[in-house]
Amino acid sequence: MQGVDKVFKAQQLKSVSLRSSTYRDRQRKIKLLLKNFLEMEKEILSALSNDLGKSKTEALLAEIYGVKTEAKFAIKNIKSWMKTKRVESPLAISFTKSWVKPEPKGTVLIISPWNYPIMLCINPLIAAIASGNTAVIKPSELTPASGLLVKKLIEKTFSQEEVAVFLGEKDLAQKLLELPFNHIMFTGSPRVGKLVMEAAAKHLAGVTLELGGKSPVIVDKHANIKDAAWKISFFKFANAGQTCTAPDYVLCDETVHDDLVGSIQKNMSEFFSGGIDAASKDYCSIANEHHFNRLRGALKQAVSSGAEVVSGGEVSQSGLYLSPAILTGVNYENPIMEEEIFGPILPIIKTKNLGEAIEYINNNEKPLALYLFSNKSSEQNKVLKNTSSGGMVINDCVLHHMNPNLPFGGINNSGVGSYHGKFGFDAFSHHKAVLKSSSFSPFKIMLPPYTKTKENLANLIKKYF
Repeated sequence: MQGVDKVFKAQQLKSVSLRSSTYRDRQRKIKLLLKNFLEMEKEILSALSNDLGKSKTEALLAEIYGVKTEAKFAIKNIKSWMKTKRVESPLAISFTKSWVKPEPKGTVLIISPWNYPIMLCINPLIAAIASGNTAVIKPSELTPASGLLVKKLIEKTFSQEEVAVFLGEKDLAQKLLELPFNHIMFTGSPRVGKLVMEAAAKHLAGVTLELGGKSPVIVDKHANIKDAAWKISFFKFANAGQTCTAPDYVLCDETVHDDLVGSIQKNMSEFFSGGIDAASKDYCSIANEHHFNRLRGALKQAVSSGAEVVSGGEVSQSGLYLSPAILTGVNYENPIMEEEIFGPILPIIKTKNLGEAIEYINNNEKPLALYLFSNKSSEQNKVLKNTSSGGMVINDCVLHHMNPNLPFGGINNSGVGSYHGKFGFDAFSHHKAVLKSSSFSPFKIMLPPYTKTKENLANLIKKYF
């Protein structure tokens, strides 16, 4: 742990000099990071396979592509993001000039999760570098091969006084959270997010908390059911459902419920034919035995409370596989509706109308994402206006995460703050207010002692300026 203190102090010193770094300096660092990252592609794919049984295709799309696009977007836009922005001065102080200057927050901590252990490590780092900060990264101990690879990548690209990676378990995380970082970026569960926020509060550090929650899918009677079915199927069961923005459950209009269930079942038989073992090359395993047992227990409890498994649900203890489970007959009181599933179990609930779906969503914690399938604009607007969520996607799932021009983050229980693209730059920056005055100032005539004349002048300023 002594090494942690030494590196942190070195980064604090380094962060002072980085305040004056140019956009070219930052571009160069991200370009080098991206170059080294792409050169290690085979090692990355191997690490993801070892940790999660992740297929090459999913790893290329989610991890490799995700980092590449974020890095290239930052390289292209850093110059404009860093520019000082002139702003108008009110008439009463028209003798001044005002502007907003982005500056680095200083030294930041990035605590990344196990479900996308490469992308969710590197993408926040790109934002931190673009903003001119030093950074300490703590990868998840649940994906050790990926953690070692991230450490290798960072040591190849940066000195420890600028970016450092520390590998370890909860005691390491606790030690890091005791240090007075200027900003903390955490991706994980709301429960742990609250602990991170509590630790940050001791130093009044800024936080970006990318959490989770039960992201609902609404399918109304005006939806294209086949289109909705394959999109829900793909994004729910990619990474075996271990995605913070994965559809957690479906609220489906009763008039199209059976068609949707049938279409999803058909997709499952086509996506993962031949059973778990045969599909393992295309289907991710559960992260570890703890999560496997949690999911198996949740499925069993859901069934005992009235739900029916109409497809999937087979398990392989040795491979930590749980085949995509489709649940029907689920009511709102079923235990499966209490916590974020974060796994390959999809409850589908019949609703009488759109109003019922909206009411249920509003009676629960605000989700990280909300998905609506409807081809009727009035219904789209109704959901948009009457619900609150970190993000919303109409007639698709998850894709908002892939647009660097959109902020990505939750609200309340599903997260604090946002990042991606300029929003990531802003998250790791302090936007300093700067005002420059002249030697001429009419306020000189307002200096004490205050007279009736000065009081009258103050009233005139209040009224007309």
